[in-house]
Amino acid sequence: MRLILASASPRRRDLLGQIGVSPDAVDPADVDETPLKGELPAIYAARVAADKGALVAARHPGALILSGDTVVAAGRRILPKAESEEEARKCLELLSGRRHRVLSAITLIDAEGRARHRLSSNIVTFKRLDRVEIDAYVASGEWQGKAGGYAIQGRAAGLIRAIQGSHSAIMGLPLYETRALLKAAGYPLD
Repeated sequence: MRLILASASPRRRDLLGQIGVSPDAVDPADVDETPLKGELPAIYAARVAADKGALVAARHPGALILSGDTVVAAGRRILPKAESEEEARKCLELLSGRRHRVLSAITLIDAEGRARHRLSSNIVTFKRLDRVEIDAYVASGEWQGKAGGYAIQGRAAGLIRAIQGSHSAIMGLPLYETRALLKAAGYPLD
């Protein structure tokens, strides 16, 4: 049974390794990740994960396809994957001193083409950030390409007061849900 990871994220590969899973191949899906008008964060995350899975499944018939998407949401607002220092700074200023949700959606498509979906919803609370802390974090470059402009597994961990939910989901792959889906699809797990 071949497992294809539809993600170029080294974090997702590392997280899979924590549960003893090594994908047979990595085939990133290039899909349009623009939120639809009025689309809620949870629906958006699930849609993008499913779209990625479907695209890669078409290239690998008969394989298990694992795809995912992680979204940082402040209320109904979907924060971007920060691509500039200005974007990262705006995200951090918005998240400073408040709670926000991190939604991590996964899709597993089995050899017969059946898709199973899971969504992990988590709460992250940042401390109130001062200008020096924001400047230092932005200067680190760690925010590049990260949803909401931060990575919990790096320096931002020292700025987070509390989390409720799954640490692995906040990093980008909810391991409990992933393991359950793989097991249900008959993937051999230790």
